[in-house]
Amino acid sequence: MSGTTTAAVRPRRRAAQAGANRWVVLVVLCVSLLLVALDATVLHVAVPAVTEDLRPGAIELLWIVDVYPLVCASLLILFGTLGDRIGRRRVLLLGYGLFGVASAVAAFAPSAQTLILARALLGVGGAMIMPATLSILRQVFPDRRERALAIGIWSAVAAVGAAVGPLLGGFLLEHFWWGAVFLVNIPLMLVSLPVGRMLLPESKGDRHGPWDVTGALMAAGGLFGVVLGVKRLGGGEAVASPFTVLPLLIGAALLVLFVRRQRRHPYPLVDLRMFGRSAFSTSVGCIVLAMLALVGLELIAAQYLQLVLGLSPLETGLRLLPLTVAAMAAGLAGARMLRRFGPRRMVCFGFCLTAAAVLTLTAMGGADNPTLLLAGFVLLGFGLETTLFGAYESMLSEAPADQAGGAAAIGETSYQLGAGIGIALLGSVMNAAYTPGLRSVPGVPRRASQAAGHSLGEAYEIAGRLGGTAGAALRRAARDSFVHGLHVALLVSAGLLLLGAVMALRLPWIMQCGEEPAAGEGKLPAPREAETKTAAGMPRTHGAEAEAAAKTVAGTSRPHETETGAAAGKARVTA
Repeated sequence: MSGTTTAAVRPRRRAAQAGANRWVVLVVLCVSLLLVALDATVLHVAVPAVTEDLRPGAIELLWIVDVYPLVCASLLILFGTLGDRIGRRRVLLLGYGLFGVASAVAAFAPSAQTLILARALLGVGGAMIMPATLSILRQVFPDRRERALAIGIWSAVAAVGAAVGPLLGGFLLEHFWWGAVFLVNIPLMLVSLPVGRMLLPESKGDRHGPWDVTGALMAAGGLFGVVLGVKRLGGGEAVASPFTVLPLLIGAALLVLFVRRQRRHPYPLVDLRMFGRSAFSTSVGCIVLAMLALVGLELIAAQYLQLVLGLSPLETGLRLLPLTVAAMAAGLAGARMLRRFGPRRMVCFGFCLTAAAVLTLTAMGGADNPTLLLAGFVLLGFGLETTLFGAYESMLSEAPADQAGGAAAIGETSYQLGAGIGIALLGSVMNAAYTPGLRSVPGVPRRASQAAGHSLGEAYEIAGRLGGTAGAALRRAARDSFVHGLHVALLVSAGLLLLGAVMALRLPWIMQCGEEPAAGEGKLPAPREAETKTAAGMPRTHGAEAEAAAKTVAGTSRPHETETGAAAGKARVTA
């Protein structure tokens, strides 16, 4: 009898410890995400100091800025699926170590080439960390209600990191040299490594067979080519340029071959059948569309605030701060909203709210209107984060637990691709609407007008050289053309957002709550196998009553089960 009692107590103790530890695990994962998000934006304000010290060429400077997100986006699928095979905690801890070493190399880089290499290594470390955080989160929060809250906190931390990066970089540059923006990573990594090793649970997917190295390299090469081509388009490169077309074509060809290989391979890296699930494929599409519509606007808005309204970089950051605060609020409220409204209504609402915010911002003109900007940015941040939260949570919950790393990598890759394509698309729309207004400015030489059509910054520079009436006329025409181009880009963005709202109608109405089996615990039995016998000799049937009866006979009912556990016994409800 005492043995039976001890056996019944041990699961309860382990369950209580797991319940206490998973929130500590969330803190560790959020610190990891904060570092990656910070490093993606902290260098932006340090570019002038790096240029003055290392004297990089134009191409070298471009690679210093772009190589980190480029490498990170290319390797997400590789390391996400590798974590499913060899252990997600192991990949995460290796990413911590590499991130710390690369940060030290970057901080003391003696040349532009060394800094480029260090930034590339930071991208490798970021690609190891990002999908591992989401897949471990998926593992330690099997109950969807708790997981939704955890994802909300996770996404709020991501918003904080992206916003704090430039501010932290500016503070460090005022007191130290440019390498200090990288040194901040090292003490945090020195703490995260031992803490993560002690607290983070190890988990693997229930996958057999060898890891498809060839497929992983094909995916990495394909994504590298596509992202590089898209970034070049977003930077204003000509579409017909061989340095733009070749990466795009080679990358697209490798990705097509990768998909064909995964369909035929007995042990695929990514189970493409996940895309056959409506909720998963729709969530991925919503992530791409949300970023496609909005990331380019962030760059355009920064130019508007500085070049049209004449705000300083610090004032620009403060004007954009409400967007980040609203995104944090949406992330923290997302779990409650998802439970109450369900994925379909939540994502549709987020898209529509963001479209309304974008249309509100079309009232921006050549004069400053702080109230309008505040209202528009608050709605924009809340709507965007609501959309991304609902899409990410639905995508991660729809994927099998043993493929959490691959699913997280697909989500992050979709985010990066959507952002890159959005910059290229909206940048092209902006230029197409901006350039015609400067083709013939009265009193300005034709060659000067054509050169001013490249960008607003170049137009201001040419206007300063011309001076007098001609310079003032060129400056005024450039500002008016930029505002017109901004309005056109906003309207295109609103159209893409409304298209996303229509796409979100394929998501489920209801958020199915309850605990799910962890990786390796098997899947729900087929109907003809459902009548197997339990250890107590009773037939197993579907429903909360039969499940409770079986646990009572076995003497191992868990005290923490509530209506969440009962909901897990019901049939899956989808739209």
